[in-house]
Amino acid sequence: MNQYYDGNKDKTTFQEHDVMMRGRKLLDITGVKQVESFDNEEFLLETVMGFLSVRGQNLQMKNLDVDKGIVSIKGKVFDLVYLDEQNGEKAKGFFSKLFR
Repeated sequence: MNQYYDGNKDKTTFQEHDVMMRGRKLLDITGVKQVESFDNEEFLLETVMGFLSVRGQNLQMKNLDVDKGIVSIKGKVFDLVYLDEQNGEKAKGFFSKLFR
C-alpha cells in the first residue's frame, strides 16, 4: 500500500489510495478527496493520485465516508480510468467540457 501526503500543511498525516473490486459488482476506493459527479453510469472521483473515472451500469453509492476518504460503489463496473493532466488542462476541465 502506498501512502501520499494529503496536501494539508497543518497535518502530517498521509492518506492511502487503494482500489478493491469484488466480482465486478462491489468497488471500494480509499484516498478519495472529493466526489466530483456521479450518476448510474459514471462516477468522477478526485483521489490523492488524480482523477478517477468509474464507468458501468446501475452504479450506486453504497457508502461514503468523507472523513476517511472512502467511497463504496455497487453495480456492474465496465472500466476504471485515471485521468492525468494533458496539454496543460486538468482532468476536471476535460470533464466539464465533455458534459456541457
